[in-house]
Amino acid sequence: MNISTNLFRASALAIALAGASAPAFAAPVKNIVLVHGAWVDGSGWKPVYDILVRDGYSVSVVQQPLTSLEADVTATKRVLDMQNGPTILVAHSYGGSIITEAGVHPNVVGLVYVAAHAPDVGENEAALGKDKPSYTSQQKGAIKRTPDNYLYLDPAVFHTDFAADLPREQAEFEAHSQIPTSADVFSTSMTVAAWKTKPSWGIVAGADRIINPDLERFYYKRAGSRTTEIEGASHSVYESRPRDVAAVIEDAARNAQP
Repeated sequence: MNISTNLFRASALAIALAGASAPAFAAPVKNIVLVHGAWVDGSGWKPVYDILVRDGYSVSVVQQPLTSLEADVTATKRVLDMQNGPTILVAHSYGGSIITEAGVHPNVVGLVYVAAHAPDVGENEAALGKDKPSYTSQQKGAIKRTPDNYLYLDPAVFHTDFAADLPREQAEFEAHSQIPTSADVFSTSMTVAAWKTKPSWGIVAGADRIINPDLERFYYKRAGSRTTEIEGASHSVYESRPRDVAAVIEDAARNAQP
C-alpha cells in the first residue's frame, strides 16, 4: 500500500512538474480600439466594427476632436484607459500619428496602421509628404483652408480622391459631413514612436490618392510591420474592404503577445 501510494505521489509530482515547464500559449487579444483619421469621424469604422464584434472581439471607437495632436492623443488614451486588458490599437490615415504617440500606453500590445502615417520621433506628416507627395496634395485647391486654419477636402473631389471605391451617394454624404481638421496636426512632430517598441501591422491602399502608397510602404518597411497590400483600394479602404482590414486586425490580435 505504501509503495503504491508513493508511486502515485511521484507520478502526480512528475505530471505537475511537466505541466509547469510546458510552454504557455497566450490567448488571442480580445480588445480592439479603432481611431479615425482627418476629415471623417468614427462612424466609418462601422463595417469593420461589425465583423470584429461578430467574431467575438470587444471593440471601441475613438471620437477624437481633430483640434490638435495633443487633444487627439488624449482622447485616444482616455479610451485605452477604459480597456480591461491587452489591446490592439488601430488607426486610419492621420490617426496613424495619433497611435504612434498613444501606442506607448501599457494596455497596447500591437498596432495596426490602415493606409496610415507612422512618423518617427521628430518627424511630422507634412514634411514626410513633401518627399513622397500624394496625388491630392499636388492638385491646386483640392485641400481648402478656413480663416481659423482648419483644413478640409473640397467636396467636389472627395469621391474621386478619398473614396473612389465607395458608392457615390455614400461618398457625397461623407464629403458634406466632414470634420474640418486643424492644420497644425499635420505639422506637429512626434515625441515618441510606439512602433519602435510594439509589434505592428500595416495595410497599403494600392490606389490611395490621399497618402502616397509609396509613403505607406516606406513607413511599414521601416517599422518592420507585417504588411498587406490591397490592390485597387482607395484611401477609404477600411470602409470599402472591411473584410480584408478586419482580417489583418484579427491577425494582430492572434499574434501580439500580451
